[in-house]
Amino acid sequence: MQKALRAYAEVLRLVRLLPKDSRPYYAKYVRENFVNYREIDASDSHDLFQHTYNHSLWVLHKYSVDKSAADKLKDICRG
Repeated sequence: MQKALRAYAEVLRLVRLLPKDSRPYYAKYVRENFVNYREIDASDSHDLFQHTYNHSLWVLHKYSVDKSAADKLKDICRG
């Protein structure tokens, strides 16, 4: 659960790098997904963390934010 909370906090930090008008949408999206997946099996968590990282990169790319901003998230999701 600690890893999930760290990933959630880091994704919210990344949301703050997005354009101001898109932040509320992505903040809500992140929260809804976090709530929906809070009871996931430990065996499935690796795939979910990998998806979290990959989707974050996709969103950053969409808004032309340097993907190196997600380095901390990469460490959390892989560690």
